[in-house]
Amino acid sequence: MPDIAPPAPAKPDMAALRAEIDTIDDALHDLLMRRAEVVARLASSRAKGASTPLRAGREAAVLRRLLARHSGPLGRSRIVRIWREIFMASTAIQGGFSAAVFAPSPQSGQARLAREHFGPITPMRIHQTAARALAAVSGGEASVAVLPVPVEEFDGTEGPWWARLDVPRLQVVARLPFVADAGGPASLIVAPVPPDPSGADRTLLLAETGADASRARIGQALADAGLEAASLLVARVGDETLALAEIEGFLAASDARLAALPWARRTILGAYAVPVPGDAA
Repeated sequence: MPDIAPPAPAKPDMAALRAEIDTIDDALHDLLMRRAEVVARLASSRAKGASTPLRAGREAAVLRRLLARHSGPLGRSRIVRIWREIFMASTAIQGGFSAAVFAPSPQSGQARLAREHFGPITPMRIHQTAARALAAVSGGEASVAVLPVPVEEFDGTEGPWWARLDVPRLQVVARLPFVADAGGPASLIVAPVPPDPSGADRTLLLAETGADASRARIGQALADAGLEAASLLVARVGDETLALAEIEGFLAASDARLAALPWARRTILGAYAVPVPGDAA
């Protein structure tokens, strides 16, 4: 029998598909306007004089919930970028917002990371030192400071920025990027508000451990107290030895495990939501 060619697939009705997209766009716009109205009501109920409407833990929890239900061809990173713009639009409704970024130049990786997180139209100023970026927040010039994640040991006289953080007035509230980017720059956000838990967090703990303390002894003391350290940095500042530990979980100052540590000075510098895997994962 002669071969019979299968029927050619029907060509999509482009006009119908575009009309469907237009309908979806209208529905999305309606929901965005409705969301803005709710945010405006929330803003009117906030206490006057509050320093910033930023709630980084709440934002991270929302993103995790959306990513858990997400499917289809739209990438996870794209979902995060879309909702980051929605978050910043909502923040702008609740009051002015700006960022002070410690970076060598506006074209640096740290500056790019801040723009991607806060959006391209958020007012942002680049500062050449961490101290100046933090002073901008303390002085009310900026809502938050964006500083590089500490990644190296320190040995000097002035000390790293995290050793001089004005806690509890300023605290770490987030880590960038929220979608994990292996090998790229990473930053911490410091704000004049306490961090809020997202459900999967790490706490930054500063300890003054004594001049003769070694990394191994510090790590063992944390483990003996029941604290799991994801990372540990040691800074020699003059006659002091300071340790910065990223502790798994959201710690409160009243946590009994902190009292079990053998050091008199132990300070929670804040906490951040653990980044989520990207599309490659």
